[in-house]
This record gives sequence, C-alpha cells and structure tokens, in this order.
Amino acid sequence: QVQLVESGGGLVQAGGSLNLSCVASGRTSNRDVMGWFRQAPGKEREFVAGMAWRGNTYYPAAVRGRFTIARDNMNTMNLQMNSLKPEDTAVYYCVRDPSSIIYDTPSRYRYWGQGTRVTVSS
Repeated sequence: QVQLVESGGGLVQAGGSLNLSCVASGRTSNRDVMGWFRQAPGKEREFVAGMAWRGNTYYPAAVRGRFTIARDNMNTMNLQMNSLKPEDTAVYYCVRDPSSIIYDTPSRYRYWGQGTRVTVSS
C-alpha cells in the first residue's frame, strides 16, 4: 500500500501562484508514475499533470505553460501553478501508480491522496 498526503492549497488571487506538494509513504518504487488531478464542484475529475519515472511529463492544454510538475526525490512531488485563473479552482489530488505510464484517466491510478483545495478569486 501507498499513502499520499498533499499540502499547499489555499486562496489566491487570479494571476497568482501556488505550489502544491505530495509526500508518499509505504511501498513506493522509483518506477511509479506520479501525477495530479483536480475536481471542481459539479464536474468530473480532470487530469492536470503527470510524470513518468524517466522524467518525461505531460500536461493537458488547459494548464500547459502555466503548471509544472517536478519530483524532488522518489517520494516527494510538487506542482508549481502560475498565472492561476478562477477556472483553476478545484480540489487537487496527488496520484501514483506502478504502471510507469502516464494516463489521463482517473481509473488508471491506484493510489490517491485526500486532496487539497485551491481557490482562485477573480
């Protein structure tokens, strides 16, 4: 089992920045794929960023150029979010899976954190 704990959410004005962190514990592997999803009220979970063990990353168009995923070590990951917009408001979830492949589908990720709330005011 793997446990994930996010931190760093909060309230920020449009145009501002936040850095989310995710710390993993348990049976982790340096070949795990790591990533972030978000869920806004009344909407489905949406893929935000992913990083495979070789360091390759993927971002959807909605956040590309504004969000950056980075790995400090095998168990610590960050999501730097710049130029935030009100539509970025959501609960952000850290995810991890032993598959080693970046998918944008929630069901592809075995482990989820509890989520951290990000609110961007206009």
